[in-house]
Amino acid sequence: MAEKLSAVRRWSKRLAVEAEPGLTTAQLMLTNHDLKPVEAERRTWGAWNFVGFWIADSFNINTWMISSSMMVNGLSWWQSWLCVWIGYAISGCFICLTGRIGATYHIGFPVASRSSFGIWGSFWPVLNRAAMACIWYGVQAYIGGHCVYLMIRSIWKAWDRNTIPNTFSPTSGTTTADFVSFFIFWLCSLPAIWFPVHKIRHLFTVKAYFVPSAAIAFMIWAIVRAGDIGPIIRQPSSLKGSDLAWEFVKGIMTSIANFATLIVNDPDFSRYARKPKDALWPQLLTIPTGFAITSLIGILVSSCSFSIYGEAVWDPLELLEKFLDEGNSAERFGVFVIAFAFSLAQLGTNIAANSVSAGADLTALLPRWINIRRGGYICAAVGLAMNPWTLLKSNNQFTTYLSAYSVFLSSIAGVIVFDYYVVRRGYLEVKELYDGRKTGPYYYTWGIHWRAYAAYIAGILINVVGFAGAVGRTVPIGATYIYNVNFFAGFLVSGGVYSLLCHFFPVPAVSDKWMEVGDEIEDLRVTYDSDGATGSGHELYVDPMVGKSYKLGADDSKIV
Repeated sequence: MAEKLSAVRRWSKRLAVEAEPGLTTAQLMLTNHDLKPVEAERRTWGAWNFVGFWIADSFNINTWMISSSMMVNGLSWWQSWLCVWIGYAISGCFICLTGRIGATYHIGFPVASRSSFGIWGSFWPVLNRAAMACIWYGVQAYIGGHCVYLMIRSIWKAWDRNTIPNTFSPTSGTTTADFVSFFIFWLCSLPAIWFPVHKIRHLFTVKAYFVPSAAIAFMIWAIVRAGDIGPIIRQPSSLKGSDLAWEFVKGIMTSIANFATLIVNDPDFSRYARKPKDALWPQLLTIPTGFAITSLIGILVSSCSFSIYGEAVWDPLELLEKFLDEGNSAERFGVFVIAFAFSLAQLGTNIAANSVSAGADLTALLPRWINIRRGGYICAAVGLAMNPWTLLKSNNQFTTYLSAYSVFLSSIAGVIVFDYYVVRRGYLEVKELYDGRKTGPYYYTWGIHWRAYAAYIAGILINVVGFAGAVGRTVPIGATYIYNVNFFAGFLVSGGVYSLLCHFFPVPAVSDKWMEVGDEIEDLRVTYDSDGATGSGHELYVDPMVGKSYKLGADDSKIV
């Protein structure tokens, strides 16, 4: 038995990741090199890196498919495009709200959530978001697998899902050829996970040039083949009155739901910003512009497909497949290049929105043995195992999944945003976010912040009845209307409840005025000082009038 325990200890030490020396056992469960505030030398993302990042992220097949699904549900082309503009403009505002936390204090989502949910209570929202990111990784990888299928078939026409023996059920949503293509994409994606976050900005720069060029070439090719831009552009909305209004609202919310994970995890990227404004205007302006352009290209290409085939082909990969079946060698080469561009788009989107997100979250759950790189590979393994094709069998199922996705993440975002901007007014004691002792200001009750959880549950409950209606149950019409604005409902209810609870039951480490002190923090070590304190660089002040202790900020403002 002693030998087995000794072997376990040896392997535990071998698998342990890089961490600051001198950490206590509790701190080893709260930090490692990837969770610490980013040092100045790793803050390499400038304004143009964020512009390239979001241009690259906007050109993906999922954005193309979402704009098309709005038209299927009865909106005209300009109405669905307006939904995309509004939805992603709102998403850009949410992104900047959460991203500022990372850009100011250079911490990621898992650490930032500790101030609101508690040192140990943050584990649940982190696990929740990690699970979502792993599932979404699989979905994006499966779409990328379709790109690989087209690339292989452009070279060997015999690579055909209809002729290759199929070992999957006809109702499964996939075939042997599609699964093998998905596996190839999944396998080829693994090397990209290896690179650290502050270096992968170069991948997004390459994608930002190559993928939009390929998408525009695809649009020109479709217009030339069709002879015009097709009848869908001239097709009016099939809805009127309140039906039109609510479908318009749902179109906006679908766009926001598509951004749910990025709204929560933007600090995982913005923490590498050279200065906070580098993560503000580039994100606020590039997000709606990039996604709206992608959506417009998707609408035009789908409209052209109606002129060519007599029916609208909403999925760009299905349209490429039709081009491939009819094309000569030159057209097959064109399909290969465009499919390769789309595969690069899926790879970049998967890295940005999913593997890095899940990697950071899993790092926070087991920081002693998992870093972002290892977490990214765990995410990839889960994405392979969760049968992502089942979520893509129908447009309605895919949209329902996106809405359910928003219900949970909107409540998390609401608590975090209101905690930072309303309750704490921008003030965080960063070193205390790595303090697992009961005396820490973010320890609350057994390391869990009950106010945050009460607000989080309230944000979910406001949507839960409407979600039951979305999956086929009979529910009151009011619940359906609330669920139609599910992200706003969850965000505002959770944030409002949290603010009220913190007002009536005050929390420690808050400022009486707006005060961000990220630039004042020079010592990024998180080990306890010789006197047992982590320290935050602020002097203690005792107010004799009220008998309360405060810390003084740089401008002598009080921090409770």
